[in-house]
Amino acid sequence: MEKYTLPPRAASLSESMRDIGYSLETAIADIIDNSITAGATSVEIWCDFELNQPQLAITDNGQGMSRDELIEAMRHGSTHPRNKRSSDDLGRFGLGLKTASFSQCRQLVVISRKNGELAGAMWDLDTIDDEWNIGLLSQDEILSCPHVDHLGSSGTLVLWLKLDRLSEGDVSSNKQKMLLEKIEVADRHLSLVFHRFLSGEVRGKKLDIFINGHKLDPFDPFCLSNKATQLLPEEIVRLDGHEVRIQPYILPHHSKLSPKEHDYYESRSEFVSNQGVYIYRNNRLMVWGNWFRLTPKGEATKLARVRIDFPSALDEQWTIDIKKSRAQPPQQVREKLRHIISRIVEQSTRVHSGRGRKLFDEAKAPFWVRYAEHGGVRYSLNRNHPVLAAYRKMIEGDQQRLFQEVLTVIEDSIPVEAIYSDYSMTPKGFDEPAKIDTEEILVRLRLLCELLSAESQMDMNTFKETINRLKPFCDYPKEIEQVIKEKYNA
Repeated sequence: MEKYTLPPRAASLSESMRDIGYSLETAIADIIDNSITAGATSVEIWCDFELNQPQLAITDNGQGMSRDELIEAMRHGSTHPRNKRSSDDLGRFGLGLKTASFSQCRQLVVISRKNGELAGAMWDLDTIDDEWNIGLLSQDEILSCPHVDHLGSSGTLVLWLKLDRLSEGDVSSNKQKMLLEKIEVADRHLSLVFHRFLSGEVRGKKLDIFINGHKLDPFDPFCLSNKATQLLPEEIVRLDGHEVRIQPYILPHHSKLSPKEHDYYESRSEFVSNQGVYIYRNNRLMVWGNWFRLTPKGEATKLARVRIDFPSALDEQWTIDIKKSRAQPPQQVREKLRHIISRIVEQSTRVHSGRGRKLFDEAKAPFWVRYAEHGGVRYSLNRNHPVLAAYRKMIEGDQQRLFQEVLTVIEDSIPVEAIYSDYSMTPKGFDEPAKIDTEEILVRLRLLCELLSAESQMDMNTFKETINRLKPFCDYPKEIEQVIKEKYNA
C-alpha cells in the first residue's frame, strides 16, 4: 500500500475549529486550566470592551514558558491525549489554548516570561497560510502589547484581539449591556468550576481569580458551610488501578437556610435544575446538574447532589470532549451510581417533605387535613376546625348545606399546579408572611373572637391556642394578647 502525506489545510481547519461549541465562560475556563497546570496562584482577567477594538487578556503568575516551550504550546495537538499527566495537569488534547481562543477571537497573542526572558508568539486567522506559520514577536513588539506590564517575574499573558464573536453581531445600544451580562455569567461559571481551587481545598493553597480587579468567591454547590447538609457514605469504584470516588450529599431544606444563604444559592444554582451528579476531573468541575437518565429530575430530588472525582488517567473511559464540558460515566460507575441514587432520592424526599409532615403532625387541629389514598394524595378542609364549626352553628337549614358546598368548591379548586410551580421557583417566598397593618389584624382578631364565642363561651386558653395555630395571626403575638385582655379582662 502506498502512503501519501495529506496534511490538513491550516486556514480551513482553523476556521472550522472555531465552531466546536465554546461559550465565553468555557473558553476562559480552558485558558485558566493551563494557568493551574503551570502552578499559578493568581489569574487576572481584563476585559476592555469600551475600546473601538475590544480585547480580553488573561494573565497568570505561573512558571511561564521559554521561547521553545511557547512555540510548542502554540502547536495544534501539542500534547498527545494518551500521555500520562500529573494530578495538577488539567490539559487533555493539546488544543485548548488555540480552540478556546479562536472560538472568541481571530488573533491570539501569547507572551510568557521565564527565567527573566520574555517570549511572544501570535496566530492570526486573517493571515494564516497553509504552512501553519505562526508569528514570533520581537522584544519591541512584545513590550508594546497591552497588559504585558501585568506580568510578574514569571507567568503568561494570553491576549485575545479581533473579538469578532463577542457581541454576536449586535451593534445596537444593547451591546454594552449584553457584554456585561456575559462577564457576569463568566464570573458565576468560574466561581463554580474552580471552587475547590478558589477555596484552597486543592494543593493546600488558594487560587485567586480576578475579573477587572474583582476577586471571585468560590461557590460550593453542596452548601457544606451549613450544618444541615447531610453527607451520605462515600463509595469507591476502582478502574484500571485508579479510584473513582462517589460522595452523595443532601442539601438542607430551604427552611434551614438563612435568607442570605437561600437567595445566594437560588440565584446562582437554582435548586431543581441543578440537582444531580457533579463530575470532577483532577478537582476541576466538568459536568453538573445531570442524572444521566438514571432518574428524572423533579421536586422530590431537588436537594440531592452526588460528587464524583476521577483522575485524568481515566480520561478515555469518561469520553472527555475538547471543551472539557462533557463526560459520560463508565458502565461500572453508572451501576454504582444507580444504587446510590435510589438511596439518596429517598433521603432527599424525606428532607423535602419532612417539613410539611412536621407541620401537620404538630397541629392538634389543622385547618387542612392530608389524605393518602388510592396511590394519591388529597387535601381537605378540616370541617371540625373551631372556626368552621363555630360558623356552622350560626347558620341553619339550607344555609348549612350551602356552606358545605362552598367548602367543597374551595377544596376542589386548589390551584395545585400553580402552587407547585411557584414553590419550586421561590420556596422561601412561601415562608415570608405578607405585611399586614396592625389595625387590620386587630379588627380581624376581634371578629374571630366574636365568631368563636358566639354559641358557646370559649375560655381564654382555648381561644389563645386556637388563634396561635392560624396564619397569619400567629405572627402577631402582641395583638393576640391585646384582644385577649379586651375580651377576658386578663
